[in-house]
Amino acid sequence: MNRREPDNLIGESSSFLECLEKVSRIATLNRPALVVGERGTGKELIASRIHYLSARWDQPFIKLNCAAINENLLESELFGHEAGSFTGAKGRHAGRFELADGGTLFLDELATSSPLIQEKLLRVIEYGEFERVGGNKTLSVDVRLVAATNEDLPSLADKGKFRHDLLDRLAFDVLTLPPLRERKEDLTLLAHHFAVKMSLEMGLSRFPGFSSEAEEQIQSYTWPGNIRELKNAIERSLYLSDQEGPVEQIVLDPFDSPYRPISRNQTQSSNTNARSPSPSSTSDVSFPIDLKDLMQSTEVQIIQNALEHAQFNQKKTAELLGLTYHQLRGYLKKYKLLDG
Repeated sequence: MNRREPDNLIGESSSFLECLEKVSRIATLNRPALVVGERGTGKELIASRIHYLSARWDQPFIKLNCAAINENLLESELFGHEAGSFTGAKGRHAGRFELADGGTLFLDELATSSPLIQEKLLRVIEYGEFERVGGNKTLSVDVRLVAATNEDLPSLADKGKFRHDLLDRLAFDVLTLPPLRERKEDLTLLAHHFAVKMSLEMGLSRFPGFSSEAEEQIQSYTWPGNIRELKNAIERSLYLSDQEGPVEQIVLDPFDSPYRPISRNQTQSSNTNARSPSPSSTSDVSFPIDLKDLMQSTEVQIIQNALEHAQFNQKKTAELLGLTYHQLRGYLKKYKLLDG
C-alpha cells in the first residue's frame, strides 16, 4: 500500500479475508472491477486498495459518486465540457476521465446513471475514447475503471434499467463485500479500533474499554448501516460516556428522546394500531394446542421485541418488561438469547 493511503480495512473473519484475497488478485490486472455491497460496507476502501496495490499506485485515484450529482451535470463531470456548451459553461472543463488519465477512476452508485451515460462509459472502457460535452474532438485516455453499487445489477439489466453489455464489461470480476452481520468475529476488533482512535481524538490517555453489557449490545445488534454505523455508534457512545470507566452502553439511536417530534403519519398509524385488535388475540387460537410451547414462544417474541425497542440495552429492556436486570438475564439465558 502507498504510504499516502492508509489501510483501514480491518478484519479477521473468513468471509472478509477471502474478499481481500480477491482484491489482491484483481489489483494486478489492468481490467475493470465491480464492487458490490450494502451501504457502509467499505466499497470505496476496497476500490482504493485495488488502486494502490496496482501498477498505477503512483498515478491519480479519482472518485465520483454518481448519485450525488444531477443527471444533467453527470455527463459533464465525467467527460468534461467545452466553453459555451451549455448555459453557465464559461470555460473548458476537464472531466474525471481526463483527471484520472494513467490512473484509476472510482464510480460509486453507478446503477443510478442514465442510458446515455452508460453508453458513453461502455465506449471509454472498450476503446479509451470520448468527447467532451459540446466538443467534436475525440480524446484518448488510459483509465482503469472501478465501479460500485448496492443494487442487483443483473436484475436491473433484465428489467432494461442497466445495459447488459456494460455489465459484461464491468463484471470481469465482482467483489461482493460481506455485511457486518456476517462478520461477527470482526465486531469487537472493529469496535475497539474505532474507540481507540476516538480516545486519541478526545485527548484521553487510554481507552477505558467496554462493559460486558456494551459488548453484548455490539454482538447482538444487526448493524444495518454496517461499518459506518458501527463507527458512528462507538464514537458517539465514548463521547457520551463519563470517560472515567468502561463505556456502559452503546448509543445506537441518537434521536432517542421522550421529546422527539412525531410526524402526523406516525401518529395516525399509532392510533390505527391502538384501535385494531391484536393478531395474537386468544380468539385466534385454534385448539388443541400445546400451551407450554405457545407460552414460551410468546415470551421469546415479547422479549425480542423489547430488546429491539430498547436498542438492545438490557437495562432499558428490563424496565420495559417490568423486570429487574437479573430477572431479564435469567430469561435471556433460559431462551438462549445471549448468543448474538
